Amino acid sequence: MRALTPVEVALAFALGGSVLAVGVPAFVRNLHASRMVEALNGVEKIATRAAGQTAFRPLASPFPDSAPLTPADVPRATLVTDPPGTWDHPTWRRLDFALSEPHAYSFEFKNDSAPGAAAFHALARGDLDGDGVLSTFDVSGKLDKNGDAVLQPLELLREIE
Repeated sequence: MRALTPVEVALAFALGGSVLAVGVPAFVRNLHASRMVEALNGVEKIATRAAGQTAFRPLASPFPDSAPLTPADVPRATLVTDPPGTWDHPTWRRLDFALSEPHAYSFEFKNDSAPGAAAFHALARGDLDGDGVLSTFDVSGKLDKNGDAVLQPLELLREIE
């Protein structure tokens, strides 16, 4: 077995560096994207459950009351585990929504109903890179003229922040 020449070693380093230059950013993007699943699933679950409750409530207030951002401090570049009682707000219980696993997002439910116009927003906020700029995922819903709940498309703001 022979030793590598300096040219072969330089070529191997250049090739390895090129592969890393392409592969590492793609890996980081995919890691951040995989964490987006938590936010997407969370707002979908909240919105679907809120929309499903309209049949059991009076038309004047068909959606649950607002619930504050939970946990109150948005996780920054880390996964957090909530202490007991974090998800005890009546609206979270009514929507049967709580996170028991470590998570990277905080969630909020806003009842935006007004006389003659019932509406809500299910929101997830996160700071995956810890720079203080938040990603926001928002699914809204409203009652149509027949009194049926209609969910709007997901809105994203800085989804891979």
